[in-house]
Amino acid sequence: MMVEASVMEQSKNKMYLESQEARESSARSYPRRLPIAILEAEGIHIKDMDGKIYYDCLAGAGTLALGHNHPVVIEAIRQLIDNKRPLHTLDLTTPLKEHFVDELFASLPEEFARSARIQFCGPTGGDAIEAAIKLVKTATGRRSILSFQGGYHGSTHATMSLSGTPGQKEKVQGLMPDVHFLPYPYAYRCPFGAGGDQTHLLSSRYIENLLNDPESGILPPCAMIFEVVQGEGGSIPAPVEWIREMRRITREHNIPLIIDEVQTGIGRTGKLFAFEHAGIIPDVLVLSKAIGGSLPLSVMIYNDQLDVWKPGAHIGTFRGNQMAMAAGLATLKYVKENDIPAKAEERGKQLMSRLNGLKEQAACIGDVRGRGLMVGVEVVNENGGLDQLGHYPAYPRLASRIQQECLKRGLILEVGGRHSSVMRFLPPLIVTEEQIDDITRIFGEAVLEASAALSVE
Repeated sequence: MMVEASVMEQSKNKMYLESQEARESSARSYPRRLPIAILEAEGIHIKDMDGKIYYDCLAGAGTLALGHNHPVVIEAIRQLIDNKRPLHTLDLTTPLKEHFVDELFASLPEEFARSARIQFCGPTGGDAIEAAIKLVKTATGRRSILSFQGGYHGSTHATMSLSGTPGQKEKVQGLMPDVHFLPYPYAYRCPFGAGGDQTHLLSSRYIENLLNDPESGILPPCAMIFEVVQGEGGSIPAPVEWIREMRRITREHNIPLIIDEVQTGIGRTGKLFAFEHAGIIPDVLVLSKAIGGSLPLSVMIYNDQLDVWKPGAHIGTFRGNQMAMAAGLATLKYVKENDIPAKAEERGKQLMSRLNGLKEQAACIGDVRGRGLMVGVEVVNENGGLDQLGHYPAYPRLASRIQQECLKRGLILEVGGRHSSVMRFLPPLIVTEEQIDDITRIFGEAVLEASAALSVE
């Protein structure tokens, strides 16, 4: 009987995954690479249906700033329910909503907060990006928009148009027109073939020349949009000098600057907001993921000079998620009161140091990069030919194998970037020094095992 019970217990993951496969859309993604069903979660750990415990370094794609079921988040939700507060309010206000806005505005640089307006959007970051597009087009009367190669801004019709990833949009007709893609300062795979500091300098000069050229072919843009650290593009941090140049160039050309902080916001990069590393002020800031304290919420904050659209210009049934505001408020206060951004920066340095040490041992690690606890490891094929910068080609097959070996050892990582060859580390910001050491130990074992396995196949 004990053997039969053990067999039944071991089959639970498979049972749930088979049920999911039979009923869910073929568009589902994460279960294909991470074939588990989750039973419990706390802090940085999750437990699957077979009782196996994992380090979660995906953390809801960066949503879980404080990890799973943090006590301050649970208490905020419990109080909301116990006090019989409304759960759904459209865009009608409540004391909780006003308190949330107070705390969020108090978290912004004073110059930004003085002239800020906020729009509560649908529950995803993509919807807030949609709102930002509508806002700047309405305010400027223009239609062209500047985006960047490697950027990712969502999966809606318009946000796909702004994103560099072709896979989602290659079979979708009628995408938003007048999107112009610019070279992002990706030094390791420099679009100009230069590398190093030359990458961001050449990018800045190219973009400024484009906007100054009367025959560039691009109509005056309604906005420029970018991520301070590209997420899905491969955890690529933009140099602060380049960010400052983009702000200078857009200001001189009277182009609203939209900063997409859906994944970087609320402490992940070592500052409360990633744009603060460069000391700039955007015209539009988009937040989601961590701003809801693990629950669905997105907001757009923008300069009040852009606030010329009409009532109902951007709406959505679930823009009044009071439970997410309670969780988000509790998270934001905890992050600030406990100096979580500084701790994320410190743990990020530790993580990068450990990964760079591994890079010295494993030739398949081409690049280690990131900012704070948003870190990427680019996996390369050391048996391939070198490019003009002396770098080996991307190795998606090995990256996938490393992900599988990590999962076997109890570590959940996502793969992203060009050619799906970047291992992405997005742990909760409350990760400890000891946990970072354990995570990198597991990762190192997985890299060595995966490399050895592919070398003999």
